[in-house]
Amino acid sequence: MSQPETVTSLINLTARIVAAYIQNNAIERTQVTEIINSVHASLNKISGAKPEATETQKPAVPIRHSITPDYIICLEDGKKFKIMKRHLTTVYGMTPTEYRRKWNLPPDYPMVAPNYAKSRSEYAREKQRHSAVIHNLKAGTRARGRALAREHGLPVIVRPS
Repeated sequence: MSQPETVTSLINLTARIVAAYIQNNAIERTQVTEIINSVHASLNKISGAKPEATETQKPAVPIRHSITPDYIICLEDGKKFKIMKRHLTTVYGMTPTEYRRKWNLPPDYPMVAPNYAKSRSEYAREKQRHSAVIHNLKAGTRARGRALAREHGLPVIVRPS
């Protein structure tokens, strides 16, 4: 939202809140100005908590140095993360898309460190292999489960029937 739109919407919101308050409460005329100023100041404070980024804001690190194998560096504050999405959301109230747009980053700019993504992917594949073996064993096809276990290099446990 641009600055004039924000000011106009704050004034309108202030007027609506004060009007509702005055309709439901008995107050003196001298208090109206105080109430208006108080409500407007409160709305201004909560809406202006995070100033808009300006064109002159520089990244904390050069963009080409923000991606390393083990971590991603936030361009806002220079902090290192394996996963940056939560940091952007909690500290800056930004989505990854907004962050990419703000810094003119490509849509495929990662929010997860490359090595971390790779290790999670390997873990998921390994878990899927184990799951297939367990599923086949539960389905009653012990022979197929043992064959899958041998095929994937997993230990085969033979229990007496």
